[in-house]
Amino acid sequence: GQRVRREPHPLKDGDEIRIALCIKLGFVGADATIPLELTGPYRGLRVDRPAKRVFVGGQEVIPPLSPAQYRLLQILLDNEGEVVSRDAIVQAVWSDEESYGVTEQAIDALVHRLRERIAAIDPDHDYIVTIRGHGFRLENR
Repeated sequence: GQRVRREPHPLKDGDEIRIALCIKLGFVGADATIPLELTGPYRGLRVDRPAKRVFVGGQEVIPPLSPAQYRLLQILLDNEGEVVSRDAIVQAVWSDEESYGVTEQAIDALVHRLRERIAAIDPDHDYIVTIRGHGFRLENR
């Protein structure tokens, strides 16, 4: 999850290296016993933010996500692997005027619709996980 710049970055066992969103390598230390894993085309979610285009496993989501679905996905991607609270989702998805009175059911319905759109392309992976009592977490591949 960190960009490697010009300075050397020592790797440790279990580090993941991604190259141009196409190749994912797992670094295995010299003392490890598991083989190096190399995967081909990027299998997770990818967003072209300037064009507001969303890809799942390299396939574009068509028709495009609704503005609310896109903003929800954006906050989940910005916090990938971390729990995003319902309050944070309300602030990110709805304007100040619209956010007053947003119910848990409205949030759940939005999450459900986004899950359906993603599952239409990749039904074998649950990208958005509900963390009961806390919020939602994105588990990208």
